[in-house]
Amino acid sequence: MLLKVFQKKRDYQENLLLLAMLGMSLVFLFITFAYLARKGSADWLDFKLPKLFGFSTFFMLVSSYTLYVANNAFEKQDFFTYKYLLGTTLVLGIFFLICQYLGWKQLEAQGLFLGKRAGTAANFLYLLSGLHILHLLGGMVALWIVFWKAVKKESYVDDFIHAVNPPTQRRLKLATRFWHFLDFLWLYLYIFFYLQH
Repeated sequence: MLLKVFQKKRDYQENLLLLAMLGMSLVFLFITFAYLARKGSADWLDFKLPKLFGFSTFFMLVSSYTLYVANNAFEKQDFFTYKYLLGTTLVLGIFFLICQYLGWKQLEAQGLFLGKRAGTAANFLYLLSGLHILHLLGGMVALWIVFWKAVKKESYVDDFIHAVNPPTQRRLKLATRFWHFLDFLWLYLYIFFYLQH
């Protein structure tokens, strides 16, 4: 079954992205397994999951939806809506990052600073959310490049030529796949921590 995924005709960039997402998934999966294995150890301090992580989850879900609608607008050659929704997706990504930072501040307010004093449980949360943020920043760079190349076009003809260009289509497709992957990954992490705390 897995071999069929790689046998499908794709360009090398899609295969590399697929392999990268598979690798990232395994890293996050193994870290959550390590969390479960260490749960209840002597240095385990339980904590309350920051409420702002719920808001950040909302922003991630909405950003995936706006990117989905932006792709539909791109296919329908509604370039104004496409550009607007790409920008909206980036802004929602920034809101996500702000909520993550403020969520870490809520952890600190509980006395759980990053490091030894936080205890193992909170350090796992810092590690997993921090890794996700690093990946999200990569996704935001990819989306920013797509957005910047789109907003540089001023006339409908320029937009149309830009839209039918295969590298433009591939860039949007890859950035969209990665963004949806990051959304799914954060949803997994949020549900995981929500169920644990």
